[in-house]
Amino acid sequence: MRKPNEYGQFCPVAKTAEILALKWMPLVIRELLAGSIRFNDIQRGVPLMSPSLLSTCLRELEDAGIVERRSAEKGRGSTYHLTQAGRELAPIIELYANWAKTWLRREISEQDLDPGLLMWDVHRNLDASYMPDDRRVSVQFELTGMKAKQRRWWVVFEDGTADLCMKDPGHEIDLYVAAPLRSLTEIWLGQRPINEALKAGELTLDGPRKLVDTFPKWFMLSVTAR
Repeated sequence: MRKPNEYGQFCPVAKTAEILALKWMPLVIRELLAGSIRFNDIQRGVPLMSPSLLSTCLRELEDAGIVERRSAEKGRGSTYHLTQAGRELAPIIELYANWAKTWLRREISEQDLDPGLLMWDVHRNLDASYMPDDRRVSVQFELTGMKAKQRRWWVVFEDGTADLCMKDPGHEIDLYVAAPLRSLTEIWLGQRPINEALKAGELTLDGPRKLVDTFPKWFMLSVTAR
């Protein structure tokens, strides 16, 4: 019996679409390409996707030979890794983004603004090499105008990594970064230059000169912006 997502055609386009045309599937592949290998981390990149649906998508990707599931090296559970076939989907996913940037020149709607998704994507692309090797550096991001629970986020740089905290980790803050959610999202997507946002007062940096001056370097823009 034919599955609902099957076209019943031998055409290679149809066979590829049976996987990539499924709702959420390109975003799940995007998260895997971004380096997320644990279920919870993948889900943080697709917060509106139910856990059961994510499990189904990962299972279908595994059946298609795009994902390999392995036992976690530490703790229980599994990790998910792209196979060579999965990694070779990268140019296709990049073309999705490039096509949208070229032809879908629309202002981001309010319903598409997501502080959690933004900060999750930001933290995993930060360049920790610009931070001191001999001490911890804590950066507080404040999304002005947001409700209390979504307003403040903390990124802690230590041992060459950047960890995102949704609650105050209790460390002394080295740098404060403040901006409205829309402004920081537009900066992240490369739609608004950092210097322009600073001059307009939509982005505020408060901290040591070195951290402020190197902000445009360690605050790397979204992969799609680059």
